[in-house]
Amino acid sequence: MEKNKSVEEFISKKGEWKEALEKLRSIMLSTDFKETVKWGVPVYTINEKNVVGIGAFKSYVGIWFYQGVFLKDNHKKLINAQEGKTKGLRQWRINSVDEIDKTLVLQYIKEAIQNQKDGKEIKPEKSKDIEVPLELKNALQTNNHLKESLEGLTPFKRKEYIEYITTAKREATRLSRIEKIIPMIIEGIGLNDKYR
Repeated sequence: MEKNKSVEEFISKKGEWKEALEKLRSIMLSTDFKETVKWGVPVYTINEKNVVGIGAFKSYVGIWFYQGVFLKDNHKKLINAQEGKTKGLRQWRINSVDEIDKTLVLQYIKEAIQNQKDGKEIKPEKSKDIEVPLELKNALQTNNHLKESLEGLTPFKRKEYIEYITTAKREATRLSRIEKIIPMIIEGIGLNDKYR
């Protein structure tokens, strides 16, 4: 993930897409949006809520509508980039700067802004609690320090550890994974913290 601190820094790194990104940015800034950088990319908000983001890849620039599922999309510009996973997010892929029709982009953006003001929003689903595997239950019963450390972790980190163990098919693998993660749990670090 890029660590851009400003929209200018983000655009400056996008060589062939610089002109298209600048054009999209100027359209965004002609509205009520507040411009910010989140996850290293330009994001445009209304009342602190993410409405639109822009990005660039090898073969296209994209406009992300965070609640795009509510847009009418009369011109069939939007796709769901991760069918089955993405609920609200919709993406508009643009393959050249010449494809950017300011009037049409503004039409979609103004609808997205109004939808946000009207409170149209898909709320993220809470993930279901998963069963603690027997091998981990046994380890927790014999080690109070481990139990307290696991309970002190965030729900997300606890779930990561539980899924890590439960995805092992063999009992021997589950046990070796438990041995591996005990020091990490006691230190209070998450399973994948080193990658974040």
